[in-house]
Amino acid sequence: MMQIHTLPVGDRVYRYRKCVVVPFTGKRRVLSTCPLNGGYREDLTSVFNNDGNPGAGMACTLRAPTYEEHMALIAEEIGLDPQTAAGMSTAASMENVAICTEEFKETVVTAVVTGGIEVNGGRVGDPASWHEVAGKAQEVKQGTINIMLFINTDLSKGALTRAVVTCTEAKTAAIQELLAPSRYSMGLATGSGTDGTIVVCNADSDVCLTNAGKHSKLGELIGKAVKAAVKEALNKQSGLCPERQHYVDQRVDRFGITEQTLWEEFCRTSEGLTRAEFSECWYQAASRGDLVVSVSLYAHLLDQLMWGMVTPDEAKQMGAKLTGIMLGQHREQPEPAVGAEETLAWMIQDLKETLVKCITI
Repeated sequence: MMQIHTLPVGDRVYRYRKCVVVPFTGKRRVLSTCPLNGGYREDLTSVFNNDGNPGAGMACTLRAPTYEEHMALIAEEIGLDPQTAAGMSTAASMENVAICTEEFKETVVTAVVTGGIEVNGGRVGDPASWHEVAGKAQEVKQGTINIMLFINTDLSKGALTRAVVTCTEAKTAAIQELLAPSRYSMGLATGSGTDGTIVVCNADSDVCLTNAGKHSKLGELIGKAVKAAVKEALNKQSGLCPERQHYVDQRVDRFGITEQTLWEEFCRTSEGLTRAEFSECWYQAASRGDLVVSVSLYAHLLDQLMWGMVTPDEAKQMGAKLTGIMLGQHREQPEPAVGAEETLAWMIQDLKETLVKCITI
């Protein structure tokens, strides 16, 4: 067992047996999304986050008929009372936990976060992969951002609920600022499909706050702590950071544009390079700052087309200007757009062809 942090209220944060565990030293109010003892609780004695990844190349599986029973087994194995412990699971390593604290006067907020979004990143409203029927267990997917948020003051029930909302907004803001893609659509991710959140406040405190929205100081502290911790956790887990995202592939793979699809386009239209030579040329081109910026603008133009914020004609014409900039030449204006879906497909193909030319010219 290793103590990795002490919270202002005296609760200690431990890491052991693939878990991060926080036993309570006093009365706490907890609101969580946990499968085990989730919802609003005043009788809990601890919370925990479990790394459920069995190993490289192995699928996460439940050890009991339901997720709740599975987590109860984990609680018992790490010495917690399954009746009074709230727990959640993830495929992220507890070694990569991030802890960030923000404070103002008497209020202290600490976010304890693990995160992975490479495999299971999704945008809210993406097509679902399962439908619950009579509590039937679902597949456990890898890639989860799990947040434990600790507040040293007491909160009203409404403020505790609002803290979950503010925490979720902060998580999404962090992901958006990293331009992490959905793996189920062409959109930017707003989270992973299996994110979990635990918010804990100190019921023993003489201070009881009643608002955790963005206009309140508490909301600001939550936003700052969670954003920082989510970014740090994602970087620790998979290297997701601005430096890694400064690469053309990272900006457009959600549109189906990857080194492999560009190689296939090259083989269809050109010749003269081996696969290894193409890969080296692509690496050199894709890391160029001017191309990264131009492609990023093009990707955002595609987003605005999908959101209905620009017309198909506007998107198509501006897209042609941007690809002209990428090629360093003037391009004739394309034919008028027909519809949003057709324009989106045309623009993605045009960008693909342009990137191939950027490699070969």
